[in-house]
Order: sequence, then structure tokens, then C-alpha cells
Amino acid sequence: MITRIVKLEFREDKIEEFISFFDTIKNVVNDFPGCNGMILYNDLNKRSTVMTYSQWDSQDSLNAYRNSEVFGEIWPKIKPWFNKKPEAWTLYSHFDGFKTEHIHGH
Repeated sequence: MITRIVKLEFREDKIEEFISFFDTIKNVVNDFPGCNGMILYNDLNKRSTVMTYSQWDSQDSLNAYRNSEVFGEIWPKIKPWFNKKPEAWTLYSHFDGFKTEHIHGH
């Protein structure tokens, strides 16, 4: 399993539009084959900065999503709203000492 973290910085005048749009597509992405779940984090001090945290079966699963029609519809819509170039990391877990409910902020 791999984890994908993507940092997105939006223009101040577009963050609410992004959040509204995200709410319409979150389950499509979350339920994509090979995706084991996704979280959208919002920066506590800078609302226009968000990060997605998702877990995937494999790099191939993530690539299938990134090459999918779904991604091909989402990315062009939100790309003009960015304030900075997105940053992304694909990671594997060397150690995971968190309890599941901790990751979800409970």
C-alpha cells in the first residue's frame, strides 16, 4: 500500500468554490478502484491551503486514477484556481504507530 499526499494552494477567491466542488466529487475519488480512502485536510491558519491524503493499493492503482477520465475532468477544472504549483508526494510506510481513529482527527 502507498500513501499519496498532495498540497494545493488556492487563490483566496476560489477556496470556497473548490470546497463546494470537492464535496460533489469526493466519493467518486474515494470509491475509485484501488483507493482505500481519502482525507481532505484544511490548513488551520491558511484556509486557502489544503492537502489530500489518500491510500492506494499500489503505484499502478494511483496511476490508473491519474490517467482516468475522472481525473481528466477534475484536474482541468481546479487547475486555474491554484495560487501556486501543487506539490505531491507518494510514500510507503516504514512505521505506522497511529491508531486509525487518530488519523481521522478523533
